[in-house]
This record gives sequence, C-alpha cells and structure tokens, in this order.
Amino acid sequence: MRARFFLLLLLFACNREQTAQAKMSSGDPQRGKAAIDRYGCNACHSIPGIPGPKGMVGPSLDHIASHATIAGKFPNNPQTMIQWLQNPPAFDAQSSMPNLGITEAESRDITAYLYSLK
Repeated sequence: MRARFFLLLLLFACNREQTAQAKMSSGDPQRGKAAIDRYGCNACHSIPGIPGPKGMVGPSLDHIASHATIAGKFPNNPQTMIQWLQNPPAFDAQSSMPNLGITEAESRDITAYLYSLK
C-alpha cells in the first residue's frame, strides 16, 4: 500500500512539472499543435495528438518533456527547446533537422504543446 502511494505521488509530481514547463515557454499549446501540423513535423517525428503520418526519421516526441536531452546533446528545458526549434543547425551542424524558419512565437507555442504531452 505504501509503495502505491509513493508511486501515485511521484506520478502527480511529474505531471505538475510537465505542466509548469509548458507554462514556462509562455506559449499556447493549441497554437503549438496547429504549428506542428502546419510545418509537417510529423513527416519526420511521431507526435501524439497530431494526425497524419508518423515519421520515423527523427525520434518519437512522445513524453519529450521527460527526456534529459534534446537531440541527445543539449539540456532539455523550455528555453533550449524554444531556441532549438528556431534553428537546429545552429546548435549542431550535423543535425538532420532543418531550419524551417519557425519564429520565436511559434517555437514558444510548439514548446508549450510538446511539454504538455503526458
């Protein structure tokens, strides 16, 4: 019984942290979802809640908020995600993720959506 309580408490704390991280982006998750669809991010990534193809070129973005890193190299936090989305090759010239011309506002919205994924 005690182990179940601890597990439930841990899950609640993780959910609260993901919600807090989504808010830290100052973006709107619904606009982020629309931007992800508009930019065709699912052509390369599997992204929960986004209809259409489930790309396999890039990693799945399911539970991205709980990953330790972005692109396996950079700390996963809202500010880094926002900057990464605007220009991935500026972070890593070898990245296969292209610069799509995502604006700062759009990257904040996309980050809010990605950090809302449970």
